This record gives sequence, C-alpha cells and structure tokens, in this order.
Amino acid sequence: MSNPRADRVRDVAKLAGRPARLKTGRFVAEGPQAVREALLSHRADVHSGGTGVVLEVFATEGCLDRLPELADLAADVSLRLATDEVIGAMATTISPQGIVAVCRIQDYDLDEVLASGARLIAVLCEVRDPGNAGTILRAADSAGADAVVLTASSVDIHNPKAVRSTAGSLFHLPVVTGVEFDFVMSAFRAHGLTVLAADGYGNVDLDRLQDESALRRLAPATSEDPDGEPAPTAEPSQPRLENPTAWLFGNEAQGLSDTQLADADYRVAVPVYGRAESLNVGTAATVCLYASARAQNR
Repeated sequence: MSNPRADRVRDVAKLAGRPARLKTGRFVAEGPQAVREALLSHRADVHSGGTGVVLEVFATEGCLDRLPELADLAADVSLRLATDEVIGAMATTISPQGIVAVCRIQDYDLDEVLASGARLIAVLCEVRDPGNAGTILRAADSAGADAVVLTASSVDIHNPKAVRSTAGSLFHLPVVTGVEFDFVMSAFRAHGLTVLAADGYGNVDLDRLQDESALRRLAPATSEDPDGEPAPTAEPSQPRLENPTAWLFGNEAQGLSDTQLADADYRVAVPVYGRAESLNVGTAATVCLYASARAQNR
C-alpha cells in the first residue's frame, strides 16, 4: 500500500476516534511491542478454538526486516506491506515505528470473569486520564491480577494513548468496560470478594496489613510461641490481603466518591513517609495491587 489517502487507510485512521470504534468494534495497536503482544494473544486464542483479537496488520518492509518474528507471528492474519507514509497516516504518534494492527474489541462479562475463580481485581472508578488507566492496567497485569474493570465514565481504554500506555498488557487479561458501579459491587458481593477502597484518608494502614499477612505466614494462628502464648493474628476488623480482593481506585482529581467509599468494605491508606501530599493514582494502585499479590502468592 502506497497511497496515504486511500479509503482503507482513512478507515484505519478513523479508529483513533471513539465513534468509529463504537461503530466497528475495532481499535488500533501501534508499534512493535503492542502489535507483538496482540499477535501472541491472537495466536493463543486461535489455537484454543477462539476467533483471535487481530484482524489485520500493516507494516513497512523496513520494520519486518528489523523484526522478522512479527511476520511469523502474523501468519494467521492478513499482513500487508505499506509505505512509511501510509503507516504515518494510520498512526497517531509523531514518529510511528512502522507497524499497526487493527484489533477486535473484546467484550468480557464480569460475572463470568468472577465465576472463573478471580482472586484479584483492579477497578477504575471514573479514572479519566489515558496514561493513568494504562499504568494501572499494566500494574495489574504485572501483579498477576485476574481482571481490570473500568466503570462507566472512565476513559476509553481502547483510545490510542491508553492502548500505548498499557505497553501490551491490554492483551494479557480480561478488561471489563462501561459497567455501572452498583452492578460491579453486586457482582463482587455475590462472589465473595472483599472490596478495598484506596483512600489517602483511610483508617486502615496498608503497611500494617502487609505485616499481619507476613506474621500469619510465619506463625499460623493455631501455633504457640515457646512461652505458650498464641501467635499474633489480625484484628477481626482488619481485612486479609490474602483473601480474594477487589481494589477500588478513584478519579484523579476527586478520588473515590463518598458513595463509593461507603460501599467498600474497608478504606485503606498507603502511608506517606515523606513530604508529598499524596500519591498519583497509578502509583498508589501499583503499591496496593502488589501488596495483595505478594500476600496471595506466598
């Protein structure tokens, strides 16, 4: 393909806008890393009997010469050579890296995700910034979370900036989008998850929860120390990080609403030892998710 004004090129470029994504159920992944992860996910899904996520790939000859494994991974999809000008017209970045993939937006049902035995869920409550949303999704993926949920009014995770910020993690775990907060909470209750709200003013300290989790591992509640004293256990009013958990993360400016905080089982604060007023939501989410992951994987 050499004409950057061709209809097919324009159709792909339109997917940068939400109306076209909603109409077609498609989005674009840009760059070798995102396309590689999309193709790996596609191959695994196809081999297990699914339809796969990638519909077509457009790449420059130079890109495929540098990264021949991408052509191998694209064996199951339509792969078309394109000029730098065509890729530039399709992509939204200033300096495209020579490859884009048109992908299918995958719809996940929250009840089905939870019924599969999910133990760690990240919930983005009206998180609007694409970079923050991508950072949280990437952190959830790294921490081994089972799914990410974006409530209604959160950013569209399939917009180009958000897709790039996930660094390929968008293709690694179920992402449930556009669900109402009340429905999310009802689903969590039905499946027995503890709901923790990440809140800088929370009355539960995350460090203390981690300490108590470690103590339970080292000294089970049924054991006694050499002096005959029972091993330390968490207070009944404190959550256990090793239990199936859903973390709520709020809007960048307002945080979680009073209703969202009230609906959570516990409000958990990440302690700040320096002079910073608070943590960015992406950073706080990473700390919280890893605390749960560490407890659950001991």
